[in-house]
Amino acid sequence: MIISASRRSDIPAFFGEWFVHRLHAGEVLVRNPMQPKQVSRISLSPRLVDAIVFWTKNPANFLSRLPEIDRLGYAYYFLFTLTPYDAAIEPGVEDKRLVIEAFKQLSRRIGPEKVVWRYDPVILSDVFTPAWHQASFRQLADELSGYTERCIISFFDDYRKVRTRMRNVGCIMPDKVLMEEIAGMLADSAKRNGMSLCTCSEDIDLSQYGIMHSRCIDSDFAGRITGRQMSGRKKDSRQRNACGCVESRDIGSYNTCTHGCLYCYAVSSQEKVSLTRQHYDPFFSMLCDSLKGDETITNARQ
Repeated sequence: MIISASRRSDIPAFFGEWFVHRLHAGEVLVRNPMQPKQVSRISLSPRLVDAIVFWTKNPANFLSRLPEIDRLGYAYYFLFTLTPYDAAIEPGVEDKRLVIEAFKQLSRRIGPEKVVWRYDPVILSDVFTPAWHQASFRQLADELSGYTERCIISFFDDYRKVRTRMRNVGCIMPDKVLMEEIAGMLADSAKRNGMSLCTCSEDIDLSQYGIMHSRCIDSDFAGRITGRQMSGRKKDSRQRNACGCVESRDIGSYNTCTHGCLYCYAVSSQEKVSLTRQHYDPFFSMLCDSLKGDETITNARQ
C-alpha cells in the first residue's frame, strides 16, 4: 500500500508533529469528504506501507523529523511543487529563495532521485506568457540542477471551485499548438540540467520533445527508489481519466492548508481553512478533525 500525504493538504509544511504521532500510533482515521459519516481506519504499519509519497511546497520544518521516520522503517519520496509565481498567486508560500534552499537541503538529506520537482500548474495569461515561463523555468532549473532528476509539469485546470479566485488573473486555456510551444521551451532547459521532463494528467502527446506521460504516485518509480516490488499496481479510479497515478490511501483533510494558492482545488476559502484548523490537535487520530459519535468506522482495504 502507498500512503499519499497528501493531495488534500501540505502535511510536511504544517502537520509534521501530527504525522509522526500517527506513525507511532500505527494508524490514522480519515473522514470520507463526500460521505462525512463514513470514516476509514488506515493502518500505518511499516509491514503494510510500501512507500509514503509526500506532497509539499516547503518541507523546511519537516526535515528534522526525517531521521525518526527513517528509524521507524518507512520508505518515501517527495513531490515538491516549486513555481515562479509571487504572492498575488501564492500568498502564503514563503520567499522562493528560502523554498529553493529547503529543496536543496531535502535533496542533500535523502538524495536527488527522491525529490521530484513539480512545476505545476502552468498558468497562462497576458502576464504569464510562454516567454515568461521559458525564462522562469530556466532560472529554476538552473538553480535545481543536480538536486533533482525528474520534473513533472501540468497545465492549469479550470476547476469550478477555483474559478472565482482566479477571475482576476485572466487565465488563457491553451490549445494544442500553445502547449507544444511551451513544452519545447521547457524541455530544452530540463535536458540541459540533467532532468527528465514528464506531464501529469495531460492527454496531449509531447513525446516529440522527449516529454512522456507520467504519474505522481508511481509504483514503478517508488519500487526503484525503495528496492521494493511494487509493479503491476492498478490505476487509481478515483482520479481523473488522464491521471495515471496508481492506487494509494490519502490521509489528509481538505481546507487545512494556509498557503492560500488561488489555483488550489483542496481549499474552498481561507475562512473555511481558519475554521477547520481550529480543530487541529497533533495527538488526534484525524487531521484537524475528531469523531462526532455518529460515524461508521471501517477498516480500509490495504
